[in-house]
Amino acid sequence: EIKDTVRYASFSPDGKRIVSASHDCTIRIWDVETGRQIGRPLEGHARGVSSASYSPDGKRIVSSGLDKTVRIWDAETGLQIGRSFEGHKDCVQSASFSPDGKRIVSSSSDNTVRIWDAEINRQIGQSLKGHASGVFVSFSPDGKRIVSEIHNRTFGIWDIETMQKIGKPFVGHSNSVLFASFSPDGKRIASASHDRTIRIWDVETGRQMGKPLVGHKGSVYSVSFSPDGKYVVSASADKTIRIWSVKTKRQIERPFEGHEDRVLFASFSPDGRRTISASDDHTIRIW
Repeated sequence: EIKDTVRYASFSPDGKRIVSASHDCTIRIWDVETGRQIGRPLEGHARGVSSASYSPDGKRIVSSGLDKTVRIWDAETGLQIGRSFEGHKDCVQSASFSPDGKRIVSSSSDNTVRIWDAEINRQIGQSLKGHASGVFVSFSPDGKRIVSEIHNRTFGIWDIETMQKIGKPFVGHSNSVLFASFSPDGKRIASASHDRTIRIWDVETGRQMGKPLVGHKGSVYSVSFSPDGKYVVSASADKTIRIWSVKTKRQIERPFEGHEDRVLFASFSPDGRRTISASDDHTIRIW
């Protein structure tokens, strides 16, 4: 039983398992079909766990914690691999593997983004500075770029080889940007904000594509593309999960309702047939 907020939950690459990160300091692995926990919780973080996700081959899990560390775990044994990644000076808000599994990117409340070598657990190059609060960061599908927040209402793209910002900031949200992620083909970015909207952007031009996706009655905490890139799923403070058409910018069907508190994260399964959500109500749900 999870005893605190579930900040993050994501599917394994084969779609058979789920990994969750909670403020109760644990990472847990679940069987998608039975809904039951597999093995014991992965324990080691001294404070709440802010994110947990699988490596592309499904053999490892990377986690980020409010204890300022990033850790890698063996997905089968549940044991930590090597030493913790240390260097951030404040809570680490997110961490994820590159598409080839060789690197990890992390974002922190210390206003930096860092790239790490996943094999030797060491930082690569200098920290990327100038991020407002380090709430999110994610790789492009080709692993050559990352998207992250710059200032409260804007976000940008960085080249991870040169560690330089590419192009101008993406401007349009009227309040803090809380999440942004690339489409599977890397040509678009979806962003979520405290302004209760989701926006789709053209990566090359930096321009917003069409009107905002409007419907949530509270802050939108996450947005992720479906594997085919035709839809996005969003999670909100209004306790709902919604699916939207990227083409029409309209909501598909009714909102998914059932959570009793804020929904902090939602994403699609690898086959695109299901979505998963993580909430302040201490639960994970599959839809």
